[in-house]
Amino acid sequence: MLRKGWGNRVVVDIIIWVIAAALCILWRWAAEKMEVSAYWSLFGVLTVMWIVVGMVMQLYRSYKQTWFWQSLLSVIADAGILIGLCWWILPQLPWTLSPRVASWTIMIVGALETFVIVMEHYWKYATNMTVPAMTIEKRKNAQVQRPDEKRSKASIESIHQSVLSVTTEADYYMLRKKAHLDSRQTKAVCDTNRFAFLQIPDYQYKTIVDLKLLNDAKGINRRFCIVNQKLPDNGIYVCCYRPQEYYKQKILKKYPWGLNWIIYSLYFFNKRVVPRMMLTSRLYYDITKGRKRMLSQTEVLGRLYYCGFEVDEIVPMGHIEYVFAHRHSQPYPQEQIKVYGPLIKLQRVCKNKEIKTFYKMRTMHPYAEYIQKYVYDKYGTNDGDKAVNDFRITSWGHVFRKLWIDELPMIINLLRGDMKLVGVRPLSKTKFDTYPEWLQDLRTQAKPGLVPPFYADLPQTQEEMFESEARYTRAYLKHPIITDWRYFWKAFYQIVFKHARSK
Repeated sequence: MLRKGWGNRVVVDIIIWVIAAALCILWRWAAEKMEVSAYWSLFGVLTVMWIVVGMVMQLYRSYKQTWFWQSLLSVIADAGILIGLCWWILPQLPWTLSPRVASWTIMIVGALETFVIVMEHYWKYATNMTVPAMTIEKRKNAQVQRPDEKRSKASIESIHQSVLSVTTEADYYMLRKKAHLDSRQTKAVCDTNRFAFLQIPDYQYKTIVDLKLLNDAKGINRRFCIVNQKLPDNGIYVCCYRPQEYYKQKILKKYPWGLNWIIYSLYFFNKRVVPRMMLTSRLYYDITKGRKRMLSQTEVLGRLYYCGFEVDEIVPMGHIEYVFAHRHSQPYPQEQIKVYGPLIKLQRVCKNKEIKTFYKMRTMHPYAEYIQKYVYDKYGTNDGDKAVNDFRITSWGHVFRKLWIDELPMIINLLRGDMKLVGVRPLSKTKFDTYPEWLQDLRTQAKPGLVPPFYADLPQTQEEMFESEARYTRAYLKHPIITDWRYFWKAFYQIVFKHARSK
C-alpha cells in the first residue's frame, strides 16, 4: 500500500538522482571531458527504473505498515536490482556510460536514500511523544485528616536511618526541625519513581518530604502534580536538588584553565541543551532516564509554581539545596512536553487589554516566567521596571540584553501589527497587575512599542516609570505622529550618545 504523501517522496527521489547524476558527470568530466548530454538520457531511464522497482519493493508503503529495517532493505534491494540490470543491459547498448560508473551512481543514490529514510524515521521517533499530558482533576477544599501525634522512638529511629541512607546527619537534624519528622503528619519518601507518591493516601499528611534528588527524577512536573493532589490545603512539600552552579564550580576547579571551560561547555550542552531540543529531547531521556540532569534554581522554583506551589524557604546544605513550599492552588494546565528553545513565545497585554503572543530570544532559565511575582516580591525592582539582581537571567542572557539581541524577534510582531515602533512596553499579566488601575486603562488605549519612553525619560523609581508612561500615552493620544517622532529621536540620542541601557 502506497503511503500518504508518496508523491512527495517520489519528487525527493528524483532530486536525489539529479544530485547523484551531477556528481557522476563532474567526475567523468574531470577524467575524459565527455559531453554532458551523453549521460542525461540514461540517468532519466535509471530514475524511472528506480521508482518503478521501488514501488514493487514497497519502498513507498505507508508508515503504519513499515518500519526502519523494512525501508532500509527496500533501498538495498532496489539498488541491487538496478545495478544487476545495468551490468546486464548497458554492454549491449550504444551508450558510452560504463556499468561501473552507473553502479557508483546507484550506490550514491542508495546512500542518499538511506540518509533520507534515517531522518524520516528519526523525525517520527523524536516528535512522537507517547506520554499524554497529565489531566489535573479539580478538587474541593481539603484539610489534613491524620491527627498530629508524636512518633514512637522506634519509628523515629527508622526514619533516621532511612534519611541517613541518602543524606547526611546534618541534613537529618535540619529536616527533623523544619519538616517535623517526629510527627505522624509528616511522610518521608525516597524513590526515583514518581508512582511511589500515588500510594500515599489523599490528605493524610500535612508534610511530604521528598528525599530523592530531583536531578535523578524522571517526570518532575508529574511528580510535583501528584504531590499537589495528595497534600491538603496549604500542605508542605520539601524537595531537594543539586544546583547547576555546583557542577560548574566542580568542573572549573578540577581541570586547568582553558580546558576546564571547554569541558564545562560540552557538559552543559549535553545536560542542559540536548534535553531541551525538540529533536534530541526524547532520545536523551530514553538513554539517560532523566538521571544526573543539571537543574538551575530558577527551573526548580518555576516548576513548583507551575505545579501549584508557593516557595516558603530555600535551605542550602553543602552541595544540596532543600526547597520548602506549600500547596497554594491547582497546577497550571499541564502541557505534554515543554521544550525550551532559543526563541520563546510570551503572552503580553496589548491594546484594549487583549492578550497577544510576542516573540523574544530566550535570556532566562526555563520556567522563569512562573516566578516573576516571587522575584519581584523578594528582591524588589530597580528603575521601576526590572528585578534587582535577577537570578533568572542566564550568563549569555545578560549579553543578549545589553546588545538588544533578545528584542530582535519582536520585529515579527512589529510587521504583524501587534505593536508600533515607539510605545510603552508590552507587559506580562503578572507585571501588568502591579500597575495602578488608572494607568492600566490609560496605557492600553494604544499599541505597545518596540522603543519605550523609558529611554527618553530614564526613570529611576517605579513612580517615575508610571509618570513617564502616562505622560507619553497622553501626548500620543493627542498627537500620535509628532509624539512618536519626538520620543524616537530622544531615545536614539540617549542610547547612542549617552549609552542608556535598561538594567
